[in-house]
Amino acid sequence: PPPPAQEGFSFLPLVHDIIKCMDKDSQDVHQVLNELKNKFQEMRKLISSMPGISVSPEQQQQQLQNLREQVRTKNELLQKYKSLCMFEIPKE
Repeated sequence: PPPPAQEGFSFLPLVHDIIKCMDKDSQDVHQVLNELKNKFQEMRKLISSMPGISVSPEQQQQQLQNLREQVRTKNELLQKYKSLCMFEIPKE
């Protein structure tokens, strides 16, 4: 079984229930289909509210490139400051 945090994201149990209801010619199939439909709507809302969902892949690549450049620059500055020997770095 999936961990409790992920149970809300699993559609398989509902699909299984639908198949079971169809095998029995049960009237419950409409109720289970509505549950599945509601779960899809909930997931759509959740996905559309995720941070960054509106950012295009190109924009994401540009942001990633900018962040990598910042890391590179900061690493260079860190190495420069280390080489100045203005302070001692404790060795463990």
